Amino acid sequence: MENLLSLLGVSSLKELWLVSTAAMKILLILMIAGLLMRLVSQSIGLLKTHLERHATDDVEDAKRIETLAWVFRYISTVIIGVVTGMEILQEIGISIAPILAATGIVGVAVGFGAQSLIKDYFNGFFLLMENQIRRGDVIEAGGKGGLVEEFTLRYVKMRDYDGNVHFIPNSTITAVTNMSRGYAQSVIDIRLPCQSNTAEIIKLMLQVAEELRHDKIYGQKIIDDLEMAGVDIWNEAFIAIRCRFKVIPLEQWSVKREFMTRLKYALDQQGSSKRA
Repeated sequence: MENLLSLLGVSSLKELWLVSTAAMKILLILMIAGLLMRLVSQSIGLLKTHLERHATDDVEDAKRIETLAWVFRYISTVIIGVVTGMEILQEIGISIAPILAATGIVGVAVGFGAQSLIKDYFNGFFLLMENQIRRGDVIEAGGKGGLVEEFTLRYVKMRDYDGNVHFIPNSTITAVTNMSRGYAQSVIDIRLPCQSNTAEIIKLMLQVAEELRHDKIYGQKIIDDLEMAGVDIWNEAFIAIRCRFKVIPLEQWSVKREFMTRLKYALDQQGSSKRA
């Protein structure tokens, strides 16, 4: 028995019992932490499913629900991890009181240098609660623009049209331009020589818009008929005719390109027939 106790690194059965008890408690703490993590994950999943079923707008609400679920999972993981670590430290005989006191002192000293980090989390919290940014949105914020690939309480990760990835700290975001809400306006400016017949051009633009409105692919992206603003600029160099389509979010650019492509073809055809 003494050899066994020596092999286990203890000097008596009482000490072995204390070590075994502490090990069992630590194992129990880890099991409870794992169970809590699983319960929280399942609860968030059930809540997410429930909210998605009762969402009024499938696309808009789904983005917000997904973002909220990710943030809540992150927060719950951090909280459970910290509490579990503190309980384990207590079981192995390390008092957490001095650690907390030291953390408080160090926190005061570090707090002055971590003000921007704290501001990141505060801004991120309000951006989330006010539903200003969600994963999958196309936004402009912090001087950058692109598709939101990740949104945390500390930063926003965006990928622009060229494929560049931008990490924007939430503390630097003072204004957000979101191009993914409800609907978008595809604004189109057509520049033409001053001698152009504006009445004929506008008539042709309306014809092309009508064809695009009834297209099998682009017709699903356009919400309403073309809104013709008319001549927007007129100077010695050119005239500019402005119009716009009301479209579903993120389709304003594709609709604009297709309309301009078809209008250019129609203008070329019109010019060819006149020359003939």
